[in-house]
Amino acid sequence: MIRITDTENGKVRGLPAADPRITAFKGVPFAAPPVGENRWRAPQPAANWQGVRDCFEFAPISVQDTPGIGTDIYCREWHVDPEIPMSEDCLYLNIWTNAKNTDEKLPVLVWFFGGGFQWGYTAEMEFDGERIARRGIVVVTVNYRLGAFGFLCHPQLTAEQPDDPCNFGSLDQQAGIRWVKRNIANFGGDPDNITIAGQSAGGGSVMAQMSCPENDGLFNRATVMSGMFSSPYEINRFFIPLPLDQAGLLGKRLFEYLGVETVEEARKLDANFIRQKYSELRNRGEMFLTIVNDGKFNVGNPMDAFLDGSRTRVPVMAGNTGDEFKETIHADNEDQLKELAYKYFGDRSEEFLAFPEAHVKVDGGYAPVSAPEIGIKTAFMDEGRLAKPQNCYYYRFIPDIPGEDNPGTFHSCDLWFFFETIQKCSRPYEGRHYDIARQMCDYWCNFIKTGDPNGCDINGKKLPEWKPYTDADRNEMEFTPNGAKPKTEDDEFVKFLLK
Repeated sequence: MIRITDTENGKVRGLPAADPRITAFKGVPFAAPPVGENRWRAPQPAANWQGVRDCFEFAPISVQDTPGIGTDIYCREWHVDPEIPMSEDCLYLNIWTNAKNTDEKLPVLVWFFGGGFQWGYTAEMEFDGERIARRGIVVVTVNYRLGAFGFLCHPQLTAEQPDDPCNFGSLDQQAGIRWVKRNIANFGGDPDNITIAGQSAGGGSVMAQMSCPENDGLFNRATVMSGMFSSPYEINRFFIPLPLDQAGLLGKRLFEYLGVETVEEARKLDANFIRQKYSELRNRGEMFLTIVNDGKFNVGNPMDAFLDGSRTRVPVMAGNTGDEFKETIHADNEDQLKELAYKYFGDRSEEFLAFPEAHVKVDGGYAPVSAPEIGIKTAFMDEGRLAKPQNCYYYRFIPDIPGEDNPGTFHSCDLWFFFETIQKCSRPYEGRHYDIARQMCDYWCNFIKTGDPNGCDINGKKLPEWKPYTDADRNEMEFTPNGAKPKTEDDEFVKFLLK
């Protein structure tokens, strides 16, 4: 087993994981601490060290609201520790490897957590990379700056550092990928076989990384979980970039709220003070998000880059849970529904209104439909029309999720399954849930290895065939209460909305 190895900055020592065949290296620095003069700058090179650095524990989480003090489902699910260390010094990554030596060239997974670009961290218990590493994959989870620290945009930064005026959290992720490219061979990984993946804001991060022109050649495939959105009704503004001048107005308002006028003054403020004041501002609707169109890291809408083929040309796996992010027509009654149906569909409005689904009313309006499902399928159909399309695989996660709260397939519940870590969850999962998790992790690991989810499970049994989704062949994979069920799209309402 690799317990001590080299990085470009010095030697690191890891610990045996729960499975001693796996070594876990936690808290490996991939950039300099983004503090002082490095606050609101692109990540800088990490410093060298002498001797062997013990990488036994997760580094502090990014500055954010204290986890585990609320009553929402995510505080109950995994944000359970309000005492977890937090610091602006947060640019560290974690590695799980089952390589016995450095020349094995194992495939590599680079993971970005979600949390709306405001919350989240690599130490979340569902992101334990051990089960994936057991399948012969080197797992890397990358931390990045959040909220006002990760995504501030301000006119002074635009003027003084035009090469990196914003998108600092995205640049952290990019620096993490580049570090992996340069160093992962020392952990038994193959720098020419890297998959980037993420869920929710992490999925949006993968989309942003795929649309960055500088990233060609850095990775070989991508997984976007619940991170690609579209609406058949109104424009869905998830992850649509703001122009620099508009985003800069948010930065100016934050500085006013902080009581400072310049970046120099703001860089001298206590990080916790910024966190508290930004949280107040964010709760009033002034939220810093990726991504701003800075003309360098981000040059446009990542969804447009997918649709027109200008993204990094790699195979993609993407999907959604059954109950998340529903788009609706915001009408109070049937008369308003008919008016808006004509607005959205024109001469096809009567065809739309003939569907029973159009008259389903929920909180928020009529005709609910999954925003990520529509977004993913739209992107995949356009991909299939390109001259040299990449294979794209769509999934829907719809098993039963147990618990007294009857949560349904809520946003993020699939993470326990893809990482096969449901044994850490407090919900009363049964044996068949563990079977689903093992199967999902097998599919994902096959994709990480080859760009194709098909093959055998961990026990050598052939998995149900999962075909790419295209306009001509609407193939889906449903993860049901009884496991993986391949199907051809049969929802005529969704087909109509995709036209």
